[in-house]
Amino acid sequence: MIADDLSRDDRQDIADLLVRYATGIDRREWTLFRTCFTEDCEADYGSIGVWRDAAAICEWMERVHAACGHTMHMISNQVVSVNDGVVTARSYVDSIVMGPDNLRGVRATGYYDDDLVHGADGWRIARRRFTMVTIQHDIQGSPDR
Repeated sequence: MIADDLSRDDRQDIADLLVRYATGIDRREWTLFRTCFTEDCEADYGSIGVWRDAAAICEWMERVHAACGHTMHMISNQVVSVNDGVVTARSYVDSIVMGPDNLRGVRATGYYDDDLVHGADGWRIARRRFTMVTIQHDIQGSPDR
């Protein structure tokens, strides 16, 4: 059982987990990305999709990002809480996903609400809900990239 407060080390490990998620996508390091989730995770990204296990969300992310150019998933404003032994985190995401030529893309902002668990391999996301706040289509990339 988790106490109603976390150590500084736990909070840092959770922050590292949330950034690892973004890093895994942006570097296309799918083994790293996979370490962010429990086997039986539930991920609800609204109109983007819903997945009921880690293998499914990882496969989808890899497939979707295979044709992309540069991507930047920036995670910020991480707030970690413990209520009745349940560890949760809310973090903001600002993501840019460019097309293969890096000249046009999409920018979406929103936030993740995560339920987290600690196991033998450290902190993992057991449940995630993504709430989109804004989306901009057809953003322009820099020709000098």
